[in-house]
Amino acid sequence: MIVVPPSLSRLYLLRHAEAGWPENGQTDFDRPLNDVGYAQAEQVTNRAAGKDYTPDLIICSTALRCRQTAEAVRRNMRQEVSVFHFVDSLYDGSLRAYMDILAAAENVGSLMLIGHNPTISETLQTLIGPVPTGQIIPYGYPTAGLAVLEKLDNQGLAQPNWKAIDFLEA
Repeated sequence: MIVVPPSLSRLYLLRHAEAGWPENGQTDFDRPLNDVGYAQAEQVTNRAAGKDYTPDLIICSTALRCRQTAEAVRRNMRQEVSVFHFVDSLYDGSLRAYMDILAAAENVGSLMLIGHNPTISETLQTLIGPVPTGQIIPYGYPTAGLAVLEKLDNQGLAQPNWKAIDFLEA
C-alpha cells in the first residue's frame, strides 16, 4: 500500500539531466552533466517556472548529476525554494526507498524528487498506473523529464489516487 501524508497534494518527479560517460577512474556517482545535460536542466526548469511549478520541498539524490540538476531548479524557480534535502538513498535506491521518502513528507503540500531511472519511472508507474505511464512516456523516462502529479480525492479508497497533469521535457 502507498502511504503518503494527507498534506501532500502535488508531486514533481524529475529525472536528472543527461550526464557524460565516466572518465577513467571516475565512479558513476561522480559523473557530471555534459553540455547537453546543462542545457536540458535549464530548459526544463525554465518551463516549469513559467508554469509556476514551485515545490515546497526538494529532495535530491546526492549523485553529482542530480545535484547539478537541482542547481538549475534553484536558479530558475520564480519563488525562492529554500528547502533542499540531499539523500543518499535516492542514488541507486529501490522503489521502496523512494516511497518511504514520500511517506515521510509530513506537513508538505508539494514535493519534488530529483532522482534516477529506472526508479523514478517505477515511482511514476506506482502512483498513476502502468497505462497512464505508458501514455506519458511511451519510450521511457527521458533525462530531464519532469512529471507533475496531483492527488485526487481518494473516494474512500485505502490509498490516494494520483493523476499526471503535465509532463515537461527539454
